[in-house]
Amino acid sequence: MNMVNYNQNSRSVTIFHAFPALEEGATLAGYAALIEGHGLLVPAPDYLCAIGSKHKRYDKGRWHIFTPRHKPDDTLYGHLRFALKHEGVDLAALKALFSTIEKEEIINIVRSEPTGAYSRRIWFLYEWLCEEKLDIEDVKQGNFVDIINDAFQYPGQSRDSKRHRVRNNFPGTREFCPLIRRTEKLDQFIGLNLSQAAIDHIGKTHAGLLSRAAAFLLLKDSKASYTIEGETPPHSRIERWGKIIGEAGKRELTVEELESLQSVVITDKRFVMHGQRTEGGFVGDHDRTTGMPMPVHISARFEDLDSLLLGLINTHKMLGDSNYDAVLMAALIAFGFVFIHPFEDGNGRIHRYMFHHVLAEKGFVPKGLVFPVSAVILERIDEYRQTLEHFSKPRLDLIEWRPTEKNNIEVLNETIDLYRYFDATKQAEFFFECVEETVNKTLPEEVDYLKKYDQLNDFIKNYIDMPDKLVDLLIRFLDQNGGKFSKRAREKEFNQLTEAEIETIERKRDDVFQGNK
Repeated sequence: MNMVNYNQNSRSVTIFHAFPALEEGATLAGYAALIEGHGLLVPAPDYLCAIGSKHKRYDKGRWHIFTPRHKPDDTLYGHLRFALKHEGVDLAALKALFSTIEKEEIINIVRSEPTGAYSRRIWFLYEWLCEEKLDIEDVKQGNFVDIINDAFQYPGQSRDSKRHRVRNNFPGTREFCPLIRRTEKLDQFIGLNLSQAAIDHIGKTHAGLLSRAAAFLLLKDSKASYTIEGETPPHSRIERWGKIIGEAGKRELTVEELESLQSVVITDKRFVMHGQRTEGGFVGDHDRTTGMPMPVHISARFEDLDSLLLGLINTHKMLGDSNYDAVLMAALIAFGFVFIHPFEDGNGRIHRYMFHHVLAEKGFVPKGLVFPVSAVILERIDEYRQTLEHFSKPRLDLIEWRPTEKNNIEVLNETIDLYRYFDATKQAEFFFECVEETVNKTLPEEVDYLKKYDQLNDFIKNYIDMPDKLVDLLIRFLDQNGGKFSKRAREKEFNQLTEAEIETIERKRDDVFQGNK
């Protein structure tokens, strides 16, 4: 058996994975101790624990400092038990740990406490992650215990494992199972019941007005999704993608459906390979002089795509059939897809389509309406990039790669677990912020604008005999120029209006859009 001294005879630890210094005398506990003690090549968790010298618990950045009385035994079981009791489940760390230690260490833990709640969880986790049945008899007694503690993380639907007398309530499958930590921010968002709030907004809106708002928001979202990618396609392509978004949630999510979506996004098949990649992939630039890849995100190995996509789709189906929160589910599935990056191109737009798909499929979005999530993301583009980087950046140092002759990259080590098991808390919080803004700001503002537009439109048509198209152009010009006629409008399109008519229309526009605030 490997004997590991997790805290170097309990000497103080001041730096761990480049995190700020801890207080003098602090020692690692739980996952931090296991990662450090076994040299596990995993991203450092957002939630880390240490034992301080003071008799009070407090937080310092990512560190959660416990009192000396919480100090675990400095053993494998001691730190595993502490981790499950105080931190929840970190599948990436556990999978790496179980691949490092001898299975006899787990067998000994279980045999030392055959009916213990934590030993049974550890036993189940080993067999579930490693797909190996240990030489241990099925447990015959003891209450069933949950694998995911809902005080720490959001659980999925329970499935009993009678062998271990545990409830497997992972919100995913072995092939794809991101987890979301329970935070005050997420609990508050869930408590807002944004789906009902959106329905309430819609219930107060005339059907004709709602139809016009939905059409505009659909195009706005489609255009924004291209803009995020730095593209300005022709209006016909924006409209075509908008129609696809409008169909979100109506077809089953399969690999074939994802490939079909890519064919809509990438219409020119001459320069982009369609379907799953058959070589490596990355997001980033190339060195201008050498052409050397400069990745900011490295995609999953193409050899792993079948397993990862099947896992993602099965997890999507499992969560869709449960009462798992729709927004959390959308974050898990959509961000999980873009991190895998299965296609040569089109991943970003399909990733944002999947937000729509999950929300529509789960009945979160009022029927007939599409949330302009991409438009809200575009307004928060820096936060969006930081949310993506929160996943990608810590993984770059864990991926060994070399450039290919085509200035692509070839991944040299096993990386599949980096995309299977990750903490999606930051992504879920970001997406919930976008949904909240959509429901409480974007949607009401668009409906309000259309009401005011109609009021001004009616006034202008009653005041001056002018065709509908010209009235619409006039209002758009006023919108673009702060409610005033521009020099161009005065001298070209509306040069036949008198100064008195111009002033009257400007005053009315100001009264409608500013006076009714």
